[in-house]
Amino acid sequence: MSNNKSIFRGTFFTVSTRWFDRFVGFLSTIILARLLSPEDYGVVAIVTLSVGMARVFLDLGVHVALIQNKNVTQDHYNTAWTIKLIQSSLITFLLLIFSPFISDYFQDERSKLVLVILSFIPFINSFQNIGLIALQKEMRFNQEFYFLSINRIFGFIVTIFFAYIFKSYWALVIGSISTAISGVILSYFFRPMRPSLSINKFSEIFMVSNWMLLKNIGQYFQTNLHKIMVGHWAPSATLGAYSLGSDIAAMPTNELLAPFNRVLFPAFSKLQDDPVELKRVFLLAQGLQTLVAMPAAAGLALVANDLVPLLLGAKWIEAIPYIQVLAWGGIFSALISTSGFLMISLGYLRLNVLFVYAQVIIFAILVFTFFNGSDAIIIAKTRLFVSMFGIILAFSLAMHVFPHVQVSDLLLNTFRPIFGIAVLWLTLSILNNYLNFLPFYNIIIKIGLGVVVYSLTVLFLWKISNKPVGAESYLIDKFSVLRNFKI
Repeated sequence: MSNNKSIFRGTFFTVSTRWFDRFVGFLSTIILARLLSPEDYGVVAIVTLSVGMARVFLDLGVHVALIQNKNVTQDHYNTAWTIKLIQSSLITFLLLIFSPFISDYFQDERSKLVLVILSFIPFINSFQNIGLIALQKEMRFNQEFYFLSINRIFGFIVTIFFAYIFKSYWALVIGSISTAISGVILSYFFRPMRPSLSINKFSEIFMVSNWMLLKNIGQYFQTNLHKIMVGHWAPSATLGAYSLGSDIAAMPTNELLAPFNRVLFPAFSKLQDDPVELKRVFLLAQGLQTLVAMPAAAGLALVANDLVPLLLGAKWIEAIPYIQVLAWGGIFSALISTSGFLMISLGYLRLNVLFVYAQVIIFAILVFTFFNGSDAIIIAKTRLFVSMFGIILAFSLAMHVFPHVQVSDLLLNTFRPIFGIAVLWLTLSILNNYLNFLPFYNIIIKIGLGVVVYSLTVLFLWKISNKPVGAESYLIDKFSVLRNFKI
């Protein structure tokens, strides 16, 4: 099979895996939200945050070391599997020891037993066949797709079944444990490798993983610190609504930026010795991300009033303001994303790590100094403010590591999408005063009109700017190719 065909097949199955997983996850969210209460989600969110924190502090990212190593041997796989087994055992042990303190911090006694049970998930997962990583190295993404899809469907069926039976958070607990066990069993069907205990390659793997560990810790707190604070100061029902609202708010930008993010690092890395071409590709990537992801995030914020009761039900009304505020934060994520990959590709991984930690520290200082004990919406707005500050910092760092990019380049590259968002917001805000239909019809009208208004605004600004080469011209060219394509 040619390289082009291999890459195409790999891309197809990688994208298929992600979208299938997100589709099942979204469907699961809608069904479970109907069967369970915000309080149920709050209990599970407490445990999920706790397990995630323990995992990120001890995760050495051995998979990265194995994928990057072109001369990987069975010894490398055995050492990686042993490291995972040790770190997962430590995670389970620490969660068992600290479960009473975690329960006290979140002021929810029910979370203690749930945490004790779910603390074994990392330990169970560590027995998964480390040989699955070879599927990525060998670009056998079709097998990876089948493995993840079968396991995801099994977990989905188990969780929904017990949610229908119990109508409580125990359905999520049973579903999580069942998915972990099935993942271990399936992994040995999809890969014949049988790993054994070894630490022969520990130093070699650790050298690759240490900075990734720091980066992952920072990204964990950047993503979850606001939820941890809400969980401490608010009841479980509020945490449940806030956590689900946060997950929904992140969907547009996460799903639209992911395909870009997978190719930015290798693309920028290949062009680091060609500053002219790197500048062109950087500005094009940033332009595409802002052009596509920003209206999706803004659109979600503007239809949340109708979307939540339609999909989740009336008991989730509390989540609406959280979705509205945090979705706007997704706009700033779209602006920041490209700068981070530029820093890493030019060899400034440490600077990128410091950038992530700077946002975490500023957020923590603001909340603990000025809003200590505040309600959830204040915390959400503080997170939004820090995201706005992050844009200034990201642009400054991008210009520092790559002086060929100027302030004028960045502003001109984002002006049209930002102005389009402003017109979109004004139009739908006025329209809200006249829409009195059922939520489903309101959403259809808002989305349809929003797409037209945003597109026409951006295209008009692009035309009067003498049609500069950039994201708009790139998309128009691609659409022209598709229109003329014949099967």
